[in-house]
Amino acid sequence: MFKPLMGPPSEFYVGEAEGERIATAQTLDERRTSLLRFCHRGDLPVLTRHFDGSIRYCFLCRCIKPDRAHHCSICGKCILRYDHHCPWTNSCVSYANYKFFILFLGWALVFCTYVAATSLEYFILFWQDVNSSISPGGKFHLLFLFFAAIMFAISVSSLFFYHLYLTGKNRTTLESFRAPIFSNGPQKNGFNIGCKQNFQEIFGKKFLTAIIPIWTTRGDGVHYQVNSLLLGGLQEQQQQQQSGNIRLNMILFVN
Repeated sequence: MFKPLMGPPSEFYVGEAEGERIATAQTLDERRTSLLRFCHRGDLPVLTRHFDGSIRYCFLCRCIKPDRAHHCSICGKCILRYDHHCPWTNSCVSYANYKFFILFLGWALVFCTYVAATSLEYFILFWQDVNSSISPGGKFHLLFLFFAAIMFAISVSSLFFYHLYLTGKNRTTLESFRAPIFSNGPQKNGFNIGCKQNFQEIFGKKFLTAIIPIWTTRGDGVHYQVNSLLLGGLQEQQQQQQSGNIRLNMILFVN
């Protein structure tokens, strides 16, 4: 859960001069051209776009945002496959620790359920007012323990099952509220490659290694498979990028 966060690789960061050129661009087209040129030069695998159609760029970090990466204002940097910033652990839930976050919720739910189940008998005896060897103070402690376990179990279970749902759809919390934008528009299921594959992308193929806190998450946090329904649109986008890069190189050569 407390695994170090992972930011974009070094090739996604622009130099000082390039960053200044992007920041001081007079028009949106000029900025798009600079971003496109940088991505083409570094052969960066970016498929998602900003709402205005340009390549996603972080002015604070001076970097191209990889697909599914976002800037965390609390941590002060861009995070790969950003889900949300958890106030309880004071850390970003992201590509580096998403599996561990779900396991944390799952095992916490198991623990709360166990505590509630083992204290249920004494909870019933408390209300029946049956004489027992437990002191009055001890009875109130058990009563509090039962209620605390139930309340935590309810709150943790809601988070746990919600994130299982998101995993099955291959979405982050942020993407569930704001769909990622591709060349053919917003697509909430853009990264949905099937429920089984979605779970294997986070937990791996083996059940035993999936339920223990070891690293089994696939990929590198930068490259992602996309929904087959989007392949045509993405191929068209890549062709447009290639033709745009050719025109851009011709313009630069002439100038």
